[in-house]
Amino acid sequence: MAEAHQAVAFQFTVTPEGLGFHLSREAVRQLYLAAIHSWKKRLVRAKNSFLTGVYPASPSSWMVVVMATAGSCYCQVDPSLGLIARIQHCLPRRPCPPRVPSEALTPQVQTVVSTVVFSTGAWLAAVLLFRRLLRLLLSYHGWMFEPHGRMSRRTRLWIAVMKIMSIRKPLLYSFQSSLPKLPVPPVKATVARYLESVRPLLDDDKYREMEALAKEFQEKAAPRLQRYLRFKSWWTTNYVSDWWEEYVYLRGRSPLMVNSNYYAMVRDGGGLGDPQTLPGTPRHPSRHAPCPLSPGFPMMALGVVPMCSYQSERMFNTTRVPGKETDTLLHLADSKHLAVYHKGRYYKVWLYYGGQLLPPADLEMQFQRILEDPSPPQPGEERLGGGTLGTRGAMAILGILGVLGTKGSWELREQWAHWGYWEHREPWEPWAIPVPIPVPCPRSRTGTRDTPRAGGLGGVLGGRVPPVPPQFMLATDTFQLGYTEGGHCKGDPRWQLAPPQRLQWDIPPEGVAAIEASLRVARALAEDVDFCCFLFSTFGKGLIKRCRTSPDAFIQIALQLAHFRVR
Repeated sequence: MAEAHQAVAFQFTVTPEGLGFHLSREAVRQLYLAAIHSWKKRLVRAKNSFLTGVYPASPSSWMVVVMATAGSCYCQVDPSLGLIARIQHCLPRRPCPPRVPSEALTPQVQTVVSTVVFSTGAWLAAVLLFRRLLRLLLSYHGWMFEPHGRMSRRTRLWIAVMKIMSIRKPLLYSFQSSLPKLPVPPVKATVARYLESVRPLLDDDKYREMEALAKEFQEKAAPRLQRYLRFKSWWTTNYVSDWWEEYVYLRGRSPLMVNSNYYAMVRDGGGLGDPQTLPGTPRHPSRHAPCPLSPGFPMMALGVVPMCSYQSERMFNTTRVPGKETDTLLHLADSKHLAVYHKGRYYKVWLYYGGQLLPPADLEMQFQRILEDPSPPQPGEERLGGGTLGTRGAMAILGILGVLGTKGSWELREQWAHWGYWEHREPWEPWAIPVPIPVPCPRSRTGTRDTPRAGGLGGVLGGRVPPVPPQFMLATDTFQLGYTEGGHCKGDPRWQLAPPQRLQWDIPPEGVAAIEASLRVARALAEDVDFCCFLFSTFGKGLIKRCRTSPDAFIQIALQLAHFRVR
């Protein structure tokens, strides 16, 4: 009970003698440290936002411009062509001789202020000019069509200029304001590509009918729709992403379980048991999750072409809230706890203590406490995750019942930063959420299960799973964090930490019925899935490179050839 007592900051007791008030100094200290850490994160977020906003310039370049302008004025050279004098003329002047105290500026201060104002304006104009130039450079698409092993002079010159423009080390969101907008293609070209793509799938009669429908669409509805798309493209960088997410992903009512992409990462070495394999896993995403606070670098194609970094922002701290007709994505700027599922029970594990991220030894201790907890699952709790695997309408009903019955636990379930569970054997154990899920396995192996398409992130995790490279995670676990000879995480755990919080549920009979109905759908889908994974070693990427084609094109050709041979 002493550990639980540490988590209580304020206590009120009512006695016949009056009102008693008890204040825990340790709890107040932790609140103070957490507030300090929160303000530090806000300052770092503001700093990174400023640095990304002025990229490719930097604060040091502003100082150089100010000093150069001041030096020129000192040498009687006016680089502003009279603008500094105009700015100085607009500033309030102190009367000479001064008869009464005034808040006006002296001539020397006016000169300094006007010089700084002009230098700042020139520096901001240069920043906007360079960002515009960078956007024009990124609009070049010729590098996509260059054959492998050969590159034209135009593309080589373009790469050289791009490297010069991005010579400063970019942050995660440095290129966001310089990325070109998605252009609206002409209707005629779109219709022609569509007819070309469906020609092999239709016979002559149906193809002629499709041509007539395409011509009718091009003459009647297409001009008005094209005008709407152009208007929308003026104020958004991607006129199609929000509609695609809304109508394709969030409005889909089919189960997410078989409509998601699954990835896995295997880690060799490390601890010897399950509690030792997971502590390092949530630390890396918590420290390096893509957010405005992150100082990481953007994904780059060919080392010079930046990819959109906003696509990685919702990999963590994101959940899909079900609705009857459409779902909504809930994204939190920050989250400080971890959700753990074990033997039909849900736990909340804090990732921070005193404003600092918990070390692996403390996380191992918390996970060991969960493993040693003998309490049984609450009624309906063991199969609660199965309610997310059926149709979205059934999950919406479950969500409404959950909010009415156990609002606190349901909100905690929607606000976790990360998720982990042991002993995945039944279809109701995983929770269909759009974030990666670490799965500790025996013999020091950790897999990663996720449902990225639940949040419209199908292609994001394929290129960045997890947001921290596996090599970095392995190197950090081996050389920085490390393990003892007994296989436990290095360090001394703090036993005064409050134990993991067991989530409480009060599921009504209607909720249990909805869970069972969803489980029947999930079992039918699981039994209908036939998945075979094997190691293909006949040839690798070396052959694809010798064919002078991209891996995607090679796979597409192979699939189309197989489809043609089957038919």
